[in-house]
Amino acid sequence: MWEGTIADSDADMIEEVLQNTPINGKELILVINSPGGDGLAAERIINIFRSYSPNGFSVIVPKMAKSAATMICFGAKKILMSKTSELGPIDPQIAIFDDNGKFSGYQAAHEIINSYEGLMARASKTKGRIEPYLQQLARFDDRSIQRIKSAQALSESIAVKCLKTGCMSNLEERQIRVKIKPFLDPKFTKDHGRPIYYDVARSSGLATELADHNSELWKDVWCLYVRLNFLVSSSASKVIESSTEAYTAPARLREH
Repeated sequence: MWEGTIADSDADMIEEVLQNTPINGKELILVINSPGGDGLAAERIINIFRSYSPNGFSVIVPKMAKSAATMICFGAKKILMSKTSELGPIDPQIAIFDDNGKFSGYQAAHEIINSYEGLMARASKTKGRIEPYLQQLARFDDRSIQRIKSAQALSESIAVKCLKTGCMSNLEERQIRVKIKPFLDPKFTKDHGRPIYYDVARSSGLATELADHNSELWKDVWCLYVRLNFLVSSSASKVIESSTEAYTAPARLREH
């Protein structure tokens, strides 16, 4: 069970749990509730799960597995969801800082790129004064724009690789990109926080299975989610545990 955001340090916590949990060749099943986090950490975590569960691992999503957590689901051989479980788009979110260097929130990578390229296009086509465009363009750094484009390409690359080496191994990479367009194309969801539910995940070719809300299994899963969600919302930033091991990150280490 995993509750909280995804960071590189989580990979070490997960491997520590697995090192101290008797697996004995059994398939790993990850119950995850996460708003997302670091895409590179997600890729590393998939590798860990596949290494400890050579025949593949499964994921159960009681509430949400967004952004980088969706990438982890891409690496699974099966994703168990209910009708209210949420996956999400994997387009990168970029930290934004004001003129004083103070963090002011996140903005979708495609919005920054579109704004920059739109200003450049209008500036190059104008036949009048271009000073207003230059003033706005001065707020952009070309090196930052290139890093953001690289982040976009990285997210797509991780997603396609995980699926190509997993549940979509029979497809070519270009076919996978077409299949998972709802997760890649911001025009589909309109907003990074918008949920992608079971029906879209299924039609995108993911190895999803619909859970019965009234089943004993799902009631147990939901109980785990409620218990750990309360702990994370009150006294910890994240929890990773098995039936025998548990690790928590203090609230003061909560990611921003």
